[in-house]
This record gives sequence, structure tokens and C-alpha cells, in this order.
Amino acid sequence: MVAVIGSGYSIRRTFHYNENKVNKGIAECLMAANYPIDLEHTDAHERINMLLKTAALRPDVKRKSTHISLNFAPGEQLSDSRLKAIAQEYMEQIGFGAQPYLVYRHDDAAHPHIHIVTTKIKADGDLITTQYIGRDLSEPVRKSIEQKYGLVRAEDHKKLQFSLKPVDATRVFYGELPTRKAIANVLESVLQGYKYTSLAELNAVLNQYNIGASSGNEDSRIYQHKGLIYHVLNAQGEPVGVPVKASSFHNNPGLKFLQERYLKNDVHRQQHKEKVKNTIDMLLLRNPKISLEQLVQKLKTGGIHTALRQNSDGVLYGLTYVDHRTKCVFNGSALGKKYSAKGMMERLENAFNKAKEQEQKPQFLPPSKDHSAPVTDKTRHENPSMPADQGEETNNEKGLVESLMQYEYSTQNVPYEWKKKKKKRKKR
Repeated sequence: MVAVIGSGYSIRRTFHYNENKVNKGIAECLMAANYPIDLEHTDAHERINMLLKTAALRPDVKRKSTHISLNFAPGEQLSDSRLKAIAQEYMEQIGFGAQPYLVYRHDDAAHPHIHIVTTKIKADGDLITTQYIGRDLSEPVRKSIEQKYGLVRAEDHKKLQFSLKPVDATRVFYGELPTRKAIANVLESVLQGYKYTSLAELNAVLNQYNIGASSGNEDSRIYQHKGLIYHVLNAQGEPVGVPVKASSFHNNPGLKFLQERYLKNDVHRQQHKEKVKNTIDMLLLRNPKISLEQLVQKLKTGGIHTALRQNSDGVLYGLTYVDHRTKCVFNGSALGKKYSAKGMMERLENAFNKAKEQEQKPQFLPPSKDHSAPVTDKTRHENPSMPADQGEETNNEKGLVESLMQYEYSTQNVPYEWKKKKKKRKKR
């Protein structure tokens, strides 16, 4: 079980996020804890008013909303009664047992999960401290619940989340619900798992799973309102099916959400930058005549996906490297000029030309060891079959050896202490 605790400014927004899913038939409200009347006798107006009335006891507190999600591994079969028991036990042990809260079961993702909406303002006006609540309270509680109910451990659950499969675009055309489920499954792993610093870098990851994120054209309503949509892509990278607004997903992964992650991700990915650069450099060093296509394939074998950005004419204008080993994403220019699209093309061309020149140069055999006398003009006259430059090479080689053995070279690296003159011993 994976528990995620979030806080916010607006209780209304958190409440309506869950209620809207109930209205669409992809969620169900299971429980209204600590309400004066039972859930079946309440309507949406009464459910939210209870939370707002409690939160109003502390007008000085800005972040009053608390939104918790409990996520279970794909394939776990949990009845509504068991989900309610788990929610009640979890809230009791993290200090929210006496708070009014609503429990919703969501059916819009590939794994079972519930959302809990509440406030951290108590009935007497006191404030529940949520600082370090995840580390100090939530972690021990979720471990005990996992053991009690035989749930998949959070550590194993996270490993399963990152075992992603690309969305099958052929199955997504008109149905909004299947589209949202497919996209949510990918977003849940990628948004929190990878370190990206721009929408282009995020798309370099999402596109591998047939998902794309877009803020629209400059003239579009989405762009003007700083919105964001997610859509499924076909084999040609074109959007298919019904796009889904970021606000339709849990935590609203829109532009504001992404921009907050950009800054954090940029700090955390710096330590892995050299690893990507060294991998590219070593491949170029070992394969001087490699093409761009071959380089991309070799990087992929080593766990690095290279996204090629081309214009409508097929001209390459950008490269993005996705290191699945460290889950870091780097635009080529972020690694340095020589790793950008222009820099890489120049390096590949220069390496190819240099290797070609080396192949075209004549290969000379090393001179054979000959201890005979030096070749002179007289010797060459007596042996006209001897090549004209053989004697010159022998003399040049000998001259080089003699020059290296001359006095001025012989003491060049001798330690200073060895150069000191010995003091004369005085006779007694």
C-alpha cells in the first residue's frame, strides 16, 4: 500500500474533484465519518458544509484542506467493507480519527485506490500538525496495515508501478473513460518518477508510452488560460481519441504542478549528468565511423533513449536524452553544446572524416633491426638495388637515438639530491 498525503488551500476544490468523478460514474463515496447523519441520508451540499463549517473555526490558517490517497497494487481484490476498515484504521492512527472525513473509491486507474477528504482543523479550533506526518506516523501505520490485511508492500508496489507498457492506441478512439484510465496509469509513474525540467523533456518520456502533453497553440483557449491536456498518440505520433484535461486527474498535473517539479528536478538530476556525457563520449571514441542511427541504437541498449526532434522537412533541430537508469531527462544543450543536435552532427562527421583519412594513409612497416655499418653514398653506389630512402631512415633513426642520449637530456629528470656534489672528507 502506498499512502500519499497532500494539503491545499481549497476544500471545495478537493471535494468537487471527487464528487465530479462520482457524477461521471467512475467513483463512489463509501463513507462519511464523524458526520451527524449517515451517508445515505446526506447530499453533496450537506457533505461539503460539514467540512467547511469545521475549517471555518480557524480563519487564520490558509492551508486547511487535507487530501489523502491510499493506493493498492494492481490485481488486489478489496471489497468496499475492507476499504472502509483500512481507511478508518489509517485515519485513527495518524491522528485524524475524530475529524469529519469522506472516503471515495476511484475506478479510473489500473490499480485500486481510495481518496480521503478532510480538514486539519479540529472541532475545538486546534490545528493538527502535518509536518513530518508521512515519516513519523504514516509510514509505521501503512506497514502495520500491510501486514494485518496481507497487502503488497509499498516497496514492491513502487517497483510494479514503473513496469510500464505503452498504451495501445488502436483501442482508444472515442471512449473518454478508457482514455483516462490508460493515461492515468502512465502519468502515475512518470510524473513522480522521472526528473524533467520542461514540457519537451516530459514528452520525451511520455511519448515512449504513446502519451503526449500539450498546452495548445498560442491562439487556443487552452494556451490563453494556461491549461494542459493529455492525449494518446498513434504509431505516427499523432493524437487519437478524446484529450483529457489535467484537472481531471488526481493532484491536477497541469502547468503549475509541472513548473514546481521543474526546479526540484533540475537540482536532483545534476549528479547524473556526467554519466550520460561519459556514455556518449565512450561510444564515439570506440566507434569513430558510427552514424546517428547506430549511436541511438547503442545508447538504447545501454538504457538511454534518444528523442529526435525534426521539423516538417525532416531536418534535425533537437536531441533529448532519457536515461532510464537514473530516470533523468536532459535536453542536448543542457549537457553542453557538443551534445546538442548541431554539436553531435558535427562530431559524428568529424570523427568519420578523421577515420577515413587514417585509412587512406600509407602504412609503413617498422624498420628491421640491422646491426651492420651505416649506409653511405659509397654503399648505395655499390648496391644500386637498395631503396634511396632506406639509408636515410636508418641514419635518421640513429640520429634521433643519439640526440636523446646527449648530455643535455641525460640529467633532465635526475632528482636534485643526486646532482649534489659530494663533500670532500677532511683528513684527520
